[in-house]
Amino acid sequence: MSSRAFYVTTPIYYINGTPHIGHAYTTVVADVLARTARTQGDAFFLTGTDEHGQKVANAAAEAGVAPQAWCDRLVEHWKDLFARFEISYDDWIRTTEPRHERVVQAVFEQLRESGDVYRGTYEGWYCVHDETFWLDSKLAGGKCPTCGRGVEWLAEDDWFFRLSKYNDRLLRHFKEHPQWVRPRTVYNEMLALLEEGLEDFSISRAAFDWGVPVPGGGGVIYVWFDALLNYISAIGWSHDDATFKKFWPASVQLIGKEIARFHTIIWPAVLWALGEEAPELVFAHGWMTTDGQKIGKSLGNASDPFAEVDRFGADSLRYFLLREAPFGSDFSYSEEKIAQRHNSDLGNDLGNLFHRTLAMLHKYREGIVPAVRPPLENTSFDRLRFADLPGRVRASILDLRFRDALEAVWELVTALNRTIDERKPWVLHKENRADELDALLYDLCEGLRWLAILLAPVMPERAREMWRRLGLRDRIDANWDEALVWGGLPPQTQTVAGDALFPRVELISS
Repeated sequence: MSSRAFYVTTPIYYINGTPHIGHAYTTVVADVLARTARTQGDAFFLTGTDEHGQKVANAAAEAGVAPQAWCDRLVEHWKDLFARFEISYDDWIRTTEPRHERVVQAVFEQLRESGDVYRGTYEGWYCVHDETFWLDSKLAGGKCPTCGRGVEWLAEDDWFFRLSKYNDRLLRHFKEHPQWVRPRTVYNEMLALLEEGLEDFSISRAAFDWGVPVPGGGGVIYVWFDALLNYISAIGWSHDDATFKKFWPASVQLIGKEIARFHTIIWPAVLWALGEEAPELVFAHGWMTTDGQKIGKSLGNASDPFAEVDRFGADSLRYFLLREAPFGSDFSYSEEKIAQRHNSDLGNDLGNLFHRTLAMLHKYREGIVPAVRPPLENTSFDRLRFADLPGRVRASILDLRFRDALEAVWELVTALNRTIDERKPWVLHKENRADELDALLYDLCEGLRWLAILLAPVMPERAREMWRRLGLRDRIDANWDEALVWGGLPPQTQTVAGDALFPRVELISS
């Protein structure tokens, strides 16, 4: 990552239905990146909704309402879900907003004037569900290779973007920047498409009218061309140069692997045609699966994310999504696996550490953090072992190695639990070894302070609760370089006892 201000985006979510847990997954990842980046400088986090296209128009018609009313109704479900997951986005872009439509039309006009957009005729197979054209050679048994639905033959006069003009530049960019698309499997797949050669890209539609009008008439702008431009319309392209230059090129653009072609081939070519830079990193994450199938509304196997939050808590779900598998790979999602992580990692490891530390502090010192004592040989916690922990955690998160980051944090959780077992504070109390007990209790509470700070990007609500019970009043999201110095917990701080941080979840067997 560069040293510039950090800019992270999610794909804008297609609003033809209600959100499922897969949408929360991508957005939680972006949220963790943004929260972590804010601990060392400026960051901007963009998400939103993609509201144009034939699929939205069809869904609105089936519901008996106008497309805009349909979008206005559905967008609230998405915002409600992200609020439940404590998503800290800086801006929510809707492609039906005037600020976005103005940019889309300005881009179209600029590219038409430069000759990168021209008038032509298109004939080909079209998938309405994915709003994507396919060559005969790419169809799977005569159906869309992405969603498996039927395709229809479409022939109309359209506007085209000269994508083929950028084929060689794209090839050079891929080969000179082998880490700009991750994971490697997606990079290799996109490189293979470039080596086959690109055709120009149809960017307008004449068969329906729900979209950004083509300047001067002649249909609407294709939803995928329209949607990609949200990443620059939201940060001031063409009208707020200071903001745009501060954040562009994007640091990380998160997508699902099924839309990699649009984001790693078409999108950089459009940016270059505008005289702008390609994003620093496009990361195409894997799919969440159940019984071996990708989770999706159309397959009827998507769980209700609101019900999942009610059952497990948003922070337990956030933790599971980031800890279960290396980011980028497919992974299996089930209530049983979430419950196991919740009860074991969070309940037994972290929650029990927190509970017994504060319980002993209240039992032996009336809940008041002891004064800092000089470390006593063979009695104090080995704090030096964890001096580099904040740097390791931050580096892992910003490199999108979330499981590695959490495993590093759990080294501290494990060490603190082991210290209690080995040092036996109840024995120190019984034997009146007050200085040793004070040193141990202080180190345990200070370790909990570190854990609250390090876990705040991942589990913001539970981390704040840890912070509150530790009696702390300063900001939990302060700069890590300043906050994560051992000894930052003020002596004489009054802590607060409370219920279990992660009450055990019992699954009802069917």
